[in-house]
Amino acid sequence: MTRDAGTYVFTLYVAGATERSDAARSNLRRLCASRLVDGYEVTVIDVVDRPELAEEHRILATPTVIRIAPLPQRRVIGDLSDERRAALALGLPDSAELSEERGGR
Repeated sequence: MTRDAGTYVFTLYVAGATERSDAARSNLRRLCASRLVDGYEVTVIDVVDRPELAEEHRILATPTVIRIAPLPQRRVIGDLSDERRAALALGLPDSAELSEERGGR
């Protein structure tokens, strides 16, 4: 499968079915849906089930989200509840940029 150059790709690492893991999942999906017009992919990895992946990707705390694409990779630790801060840390377009992309040029 070939990805569109504008597609953002994320991997979210969580530890079990906890309230914090659920919040991170929900917050990431809401953040992506509101700011990414060209689409996005989210893969969720539970480090309880896949500890070798946590070790391989040097995940020291959960939840952690890694923006895989576009490069460079970016990491954010936490449940992403502060939308503005999370968007900035992940390098997502802000509301003004989004309006322009949707035809406000």
